[in-house]
Amino acid sequence: MDIQDPVIMGWVLLPFVVFIARIVETSFKTIRLVYVAKGLKYLAAGIGTGEVAIWLLSTGLVITNLTNIMCIVAYIAGYAIGTVLGIDIEERLRVGHVIVRIITRTSPDAMMLELREKGYGITRLEGTGSYGSAVAVLLVLVPRNELDMLVSTLNTTYPEAIFSIEDIRTLKENVPIFFKQRRKGILGRLLR
Repeated sequence: MDIQDPVIMGWVLLPFVVFIARIVETSFKTIRLVYVAKGLKYLAAGIGTGEVAIWLLSTGLVITNLTNIMCIVAYIAGYAIGTVLGIDIEERLRVGHVIVRIITRTSPDAMMLELREKGYGITRLEGTGSYGSAVAVLLVLVPRNELDMLVSTLNTTYPEAIFSIEDIRTLKENVPIFFKQRRKGILGRLLR
């Protein structure tokens, strides 16, 4: 197999390069958009630089080969796969913080004690449910890399509790919200 062969170059290698470049570029774009939404401007700018460089490569290859249907198909397919891959990568990086709202009709004392022992800071509010019953609302600010442990505890030990999770765009710096030794992810050291 001669890679200099125009058929192999035009119908195999060139579409493959476009496909891979488009996956990487779209993954970067997806991650960058999430970081922009979280207010991580320098990290987003760095990722955006790589994204644009790869976009120029992949788009330039397609535009200079508009009669090559395989390049166009590779460009489109790379976009779809890159979007899914970018979301998966961002979820694994677990950068930032979330707020978890826990609503329970039962006394939250045991839950609060267990969550405090696991390192979570908790704010308790009293409320009234839609049918007039008293409820406790617990607000827990959580580093994203600690969220799985909290959700697991809620699902297994307190299945009656209702909870919602929302991303936090900005959190006051140097405020302790987790009181155990934090697990560090890849970016944990970079974002200190």
